[in-house]
Amino acid sequence: MSHVLHRSLIQSYPTAVRGDGAYLIDSEGRRYLDASGGAAVSCLGHSDAEVIEAVRRQIGTLAYAHTSFFTSEPMEELADFLIARAPAGMRSVYFVSGGSEAVEAALKLARQYFVEIGQPQRTHLIARRQSYHGNTLGALAAGGNAWRRQQFQPLLIDVSHVSPCYAYRDQAEGETPEAYGERLARELETEILNLGPDKVMAFVAEPVVGATLGAVTAVPGYFRRVREICDRYGVLLILDEVMCGMGRTGSLFAAEQEGISADLITIAKGLGAGYQPIGATLVSQRIHDAIANGSGFFQHGHTYIGHATACAAALAVQKTIEQRNLLPRVRELGEQLQQRLRSALGEHPNVGDIRGRGLFQGVELVADRAGKTPFPAEAKLHARIKKAAMQEGLMCYPMGGTLDGRRGDHILLAPPFILEEAQLDELTEKLQRAIVKAIGSL
Repeated sequence: MSHVLHRSLIQSYPTAVRGDGAYLIDSEGRRYLDASGGAAVSCLGHSDAEVIEAVRRQIGTLAYAHTSFFTSEPMEELADFLIARAPAGMRSVYFVSGGSEAVEAALKLARQYFVEIGQPQRTHLIARRQSYHGNTLGALAAGGNAWRRQQFQPLLIDVSHVSPCYAYRDQAEGETPEAYGERLARELETEILNLGPDKVMAFVAEPVVGATLGAVTAVPGYFRRVREICDRYGVLLILDEVMCGMGRTGSLFAAEQEGISADLITIAKGLGAGYQPIGATLVSQRIHDAIANGSGFFQHGHTYIGHATACAAALAVQKTIEQRNLLPRVRELGEQLQQRLRSALGEHPNVGDIRGRGLFQGVELVADRAGKTPFPAEAKLHARIKKAAMQEGLMCYPMGGTLDGRRGDHILLAPPFILEEAQLDELTEKLQRAIVKAIGSL
């Protein structure tokens, strides 16, 4: 009997005992190809010798020093590394232990910024339906997934949610991608005006929506219009790159491919690749300067922010990605993976859409392709696919509630950047078998 409060208390889990490149191995010797990076985390796989050695060295030198007393060399060097490669306007980095904490820090920074510059009336936050920004209360409030929010609703701050950029389902027949993006931009502007343009604090969005929609990219020009509207009304733009950032889509920051920057950018997951828990919020020059020239103090903090060993691990991960020139490989492998998915599943009667960017790919499942009708929620197709995939020796990330938090199923794929071409075939074949088996069990 386990004394761990597991995610599910009604299922048993295999015990992971070892990592080998793109594979995890359980206590019975079974190998699982990690096609989801856990949750888009393990971008270098599970046994990178250079990163492991960097962690060992750091622990042997300095494991931890509380940031109210000291800075540390790995924290300073990692911040320098990230800012040198960040989108324009970024000035500093606030290190935390994960994605939810990074989003919480961004929300507090946005609020404190407006207090510091004498606009304390700006309190409203706008996000998008079917977004996911984390599971702490502030991050959960920002997220737009109804199922995740439902039982905790009484504890959440009030956040406005506008439409996601979800062309597969919401772009109208005969509407161009550009016109669709413009329609969504006008919806955002209308919401700002309804709330009061001097009362809106920030708009938060994922450049590529991950867990709750399944690798949904925006139509061309959408984020440029969002940036313009935020600037017009003095609203901060927070880009949540916790899942889609750090090379996952083929550029270090996903915002690069949208041609914009932001006021705050949150990162985690692929930042430390699972070798240590770490996240971060990148802060623009104007927010940094407002606090530095005002109170001089960010009223926030956690015990493990800027953890020396975590920063050393993340720095080793990011240097490895750069030195091995893995970002072009992500783009190349991503194209090959999508081609294989389209070849294997593109004509499947229950596959509605295959989408994504880089090694961040999604497959949306439907009961009827013509009408894009979802499977019944009570069928829990996503759970069936996960179980069937594990039986095949494949880790993928199926989720339910794609449409509205309850209905709809998709599979998210986010394999390690070190994947070999033969493993793309293994991934596709095992996934195809799992989907067929799961649908056949309905």
